[in-house]
Amino acid sequence: MAIPPVIEKPRDLVAEQYADIERFEIAITQYLAGEISEDVFRVMRLNNGIYGQRQGGTNQMARIKLPAGSITPEQLELMATLATQYSRGWGHITTRQNIQFHFVELTRIPDLLRELAKVELTTRESCGDTVRNVMACHLAGACPHEQLDVTPWAEATFRHFVRNPLGQRLPRKFKVNFSGCSTDCGQAMFNDFGVIAQSRQNPDGSIEQGFRVYIAGGLGATPHPALSLEDFTSREDLLPTIEATLRVFEQTGNRDNKLRARLKWVVDQIGIDEVRRRVMKIRTTLPASSSWPGGIPPEVVFAGDAPAGRAATGEITQVGQGVSVQLRAKDPYERWVQTSVIRGTANGTVSAIAYAPLGDITAAQFLALASIQRELNADVRLSNRQNVVFRALSNEQLPRLYAALDAIDMARPGAELARDVVACPGSDTCNIAVTQSRGLAKAIGDVLEEEGLAEVGGVRINISGCTNSCGQHHASDIGFFGAERRAHGQAAPGYQMLLGGYVGQEQIHFGEKALRLPAKAAPEAVARVVRRFANERTSAETFRTWMDRVGGADAIANDLRDLDHFPAPAENPDFFIDYGETGPFVAAVGDSECAV
Repeated sequence: MAIPPVIEKPRDLVAEQYADIERFEIAITQYLAGEISEDVFRVMRLNNGIYGQRQGGTNQMARIKLPAGSITPEQLELMATLATQYSRGWGHITTRQNIQFHFVELTRIPDLLRELAKVELTTRESCGDTVRNVMACHLAGACPHEQLDVTPWAEATFRHFVRNPLGQRLPRKFKVNFSGCSTDCGQAMFNDFGVIAQSRQNPDGSIEQGFRVYIAGGLGATPHPALSLEDFTSREDLLPTIEATLRVFEQTGNRDNKLRARLKWVVDQIGIDEVRRRVMKIRTTLPASSSWPGGIPPEVVFAGDAPAGRAATGEITQVGQGVSVQLRAKDPYERWVQTSVIRGTANGTVSAIAYAPLGDITAAQFLALASIQRELNADVRLSNRQNVVFRALSNEQLPRLYAALDAIDMARPGAELARDVVACPGSDTCNIAVTQSRGLAKAIGDVLEEEGLAEVGGVRINISGCTNSCGQHHASDIGFFGAERRAHGQAAPGYQMLLGGYVGQEQIHFGEKALRLPAKAAPEAVARVVRRFANERTSAETFRTWMDRVGGADAIANDLRDLDHFPAPAENPDFFIDYGETGPFVAAVGDSECAV
C-alpha cells in the first residue's frame, strides 16, 4: 500500500534567508578581526555563494541562484542595481543559469544578500560542496517536444535541498539538471543527477508520465557520461530518488582527495550496480525519515506540470544541439525570427531568444529587459548558453520584442549560430584559470564575423580557461581549454582543441582531442574548421556526423598543424602575451575554490 504524502506548511525560505545573512555577517566581522581562521571562513563563504577572486584581498564574486533560470522583472531591476552599486556595471550569466557579479567588497556582501532577499533570491549554496543551482531546460513549459513541464520539479528540488542539513558538507558539489524530453536541452547527461521526462505504457494500457534518471555524470579534467539509474521513475518517487542518491554520495564520497570526490568517482570505485543497489535501498527506507519528500511536491501541485504539447497543425521548431539553422532572409527582423524564435506549442505561444554575447549584460540592459518583460507580460528564463529567453509570447508581440531588443543591442541573430561562443570567466577573475578564455572567445567571434562565418548554423563553440570545464568545452562541437605552453624558453598562453562534443537524445559524446595551439592561433583554427564544415556538410548534417565522415578529429587536425607554431619572441612578441593583457604571460594559478 502506498504511503500517503505528508502535507506540511511550505518552508518560509525568506525567514531562513534573513537568519542566514545575520549569521554570515557576524562571521565576516569575526574573520576580519582574526577570530575565525581562513579555512573555516572559506567554507562559510562558499556555502553562502561568495567566491574569492584572483585579485585577492576582499574582492569577491557573488553568484545568485536562479532555479530553472527563471527571473522576474523586479529581479532584473535589482540586477541593474547590483551591477552599478556593488560591481563593475555589468553581470554575467553562467552556464548553470546563475547570474554572478565580480569585484564585490566582502564587507558589503550582507547588504547585497538583503537586497536579494527582498526579491526572493539567494546566493546560498551556489558555490561550495553543496547542492548547486537546480537547472532546467530554458524552454521547459514552452517546448513543443516536452513530455512534462519540468519547471516546478526544479523549483521543488531547489526548495527541498536549500539549507537542508544533508547538503551542507558534502564530499564535493552535487549538480541536478532537468530536461523535459530526450532532446536534453537541460544537459542532464553530464550531471550528478540528470532528469529527463518521459512516459510509459502500463499493463492496463494507460500512459503514465514520469522520468528517466541518470546519475554520476560530470565534466572536469576527466569527463564521465551519466548512467541510467532505472528504466522509469514515477513522479511520486522522484524527490525521494534524488535524496537517496545524495545520501549515498554523502556516505561514500571521497573526503580525503577533492580531485576524486565527485559521485562519478564513487561509481568508479564500487561500480554502478552497487550504487544503484544502495540508492534503491535508501529510497525504500526514506519514508521513516523526517525529511522524506515523497508524493507530488506542493510546488508541482500548485503550478501543474502538464507539457506544452505538440500543436496539431502549424510549424514545429526543432531544438537542441546540431539543429540546422539557416539564414535566408535579408531583412534584419526576418533573420532574427529565423534563428531566435521557437514555435509549436499547443497553446499557441512562441518563445524568442535575446542574444547576450559572452553572457554579459549591462545595468542598462537589465533595466530594459525588465521593462520589456513587464510590458509583454512574458515569462523569462536564462539559458545554459548564456542568453535570455522570452516565453509565453504571441506572434503579434514579436515585432515589438525585436524592436526593443534591437535598441539595446540584443537582437542580433545568435542562437545556434557560430557567433554564440560560450566561455567561462577565465583568468580575468578566476583563481585557477590558466588563460583569458573570454578574450579568446571575443577574438574567435571577431574572426568569424570578419570572414563571413559567424552565421553558420549548427556549430557550438565553448571555451574554458583550464581543464575544469566551467565553459563546458567537452560538450561542444568545437571546444578549447587553456594550458601553459613553452616555446623558445618562455611561457606562452595555449589551448587544447577538442572536436565533436555532443549532448542530446539521451546520449553524450565528449569532444576528442585534436591538437594544441598557441592562443593567438586558435581563432584562425576555428575559422578553418567552421568554413570546412559549412562547405562540406550535407543537408541537415550535424557537426559530429560530418566529423566522423571526414575521418575524425585527427584528420581535421592534420589541416591545422601549421598553426601549432610559436614564432620567436623578437619576431612576434604578441604570441607570448595573453588576450587582454599587456605583459608577458605568466601561468599564475591559485588555490582552487571550484568556480562552477
